[in-house]
Amino acid sequence: MTGSCSIAELAERAGLQRVHVVTWRDLDHPEAGGSELHVNHLAREWSDAGIDVTLRTSEVKGLTDTLERDGYRVIRRGNPLSVLLRNPFAERSAGTEPGTGLVEVWHGINFLAPLWASMPRIAIAHHVHGEQFRQVLPGPAGVVAEQMERRLYPRLYRNTALVTLSASSRAELLELGYRPENVHIASPGVDPGFRPDPSTPISPTPMIVAVARLMPQKHVDVVIRLVARLRREFPDLKAVIVGDGPEHGALEALARDLDVLDHVEITGRVDHDDLVALYRRSWLLVSASTAEGWGMTITEAAACGTPAVATRIAGHRDAVADQVSGLLADDVDEIERNIALVLRDPALRSRLASGAIEHAARFTWQRCALDTLSPLAAQMQPDQGRR
Repeated sequence: MTGSCSIAELAERAGLQRVHVVTWRDLDHPEAGGSELHVNHLAREWSDAGIDVTLRTSEVKGLTDTLERDGYRVIRRGNPLSVLLRNPFAERSAGTEPGTGLVEVWHGINFLAPLWASMPRIAIAHHVHGEQFRQVLPGPAGVVAEQMERRLYPRLYRNTALVTLSASSRAELLELGYRPENVHIASPGVDPGFRPDPSTPISPTPMIVAVARLMPQKHVDVVIRLVARLRREFPDLKAVIVGDGPEHGALEALARDLDVLDHVEITGRVDHDDLVALYRRSWLLVSASTAEGWGMTITEAAACGTPAVATRIAGHRDAVADQVSGLLADDVDEIERNIALVLRDPALRSRLASGAIEHAARFTWQRCALDTLSPLAAQMQPDQGRR
């Protein structure tokens, strides 16, 4: 679709001068995760290409309501609920200049852009939530949200171009009834800072890492339970869990109950350099998540030479090249078998590490930003920017 052109060339040809992004959270939000990191990379790449980018999102307690980040503008208004109304109202009040396109970032509960946005637009659907709604929303709210995703949104967005992260997530969206010609793939990139470093020694004893927002659907508890089972064969096994979230206290309590506090470290958030060092030192990354649009931590670790054992779900099936950059599993028992297989076999670890580096090299943020922008540029009139 985009051939070999750059983001700047694509925008110039289409007359695309401004991109407005509406999203639930931004990178500074205490609950920010992979979705927010993904959107930040897109906005930065577009801004670097000369596009005027504005991101509207919810307020963050104690932080300014406007700022410049990585070349783009961030405007924060409202709490996590009122932002669903305030962002559309702000966009409508501001009017639409020629050469402006809208990017609506879905978070399960959407901004309903087809009802209010007249400008060219796309939506970013990271993944299908499905039963995940019932895990994070209390009582009937989860059921209502699930039915909206399944029944309302495919009708409301039937003429909207969607961008998702993987072929497997695209297949899930098509199952919900979205039109194949409207669903595009733009796989997330890997920051160049994630790379092997021979001067960083791998842990001398078995070490696995899990990096995730500590939410129920991430099933980090499975990793802790597997440490308790695997330490019988690998008594020096250690698991480092990076991330924070509402499950933090429960996971610490679980490690205490299973008597693996000496084998499990929950670090909370860490900075970029510390995360890179953890990837490089670890023998394996493990993810037992049941809902992902991709698996950014998987490809980050892969770029550092660390293979993965992960659940065979949408997103993971694309982030992991099964038997090449890692091993996929259908259930907890298979996750355990795969971890043990990799830990006890140095030759297998070495082969998967080489495959992981090669697989991760395919993904760049520039390519992701270009592929995401392409269906928006296709809707623009070439002379819009000159009117």
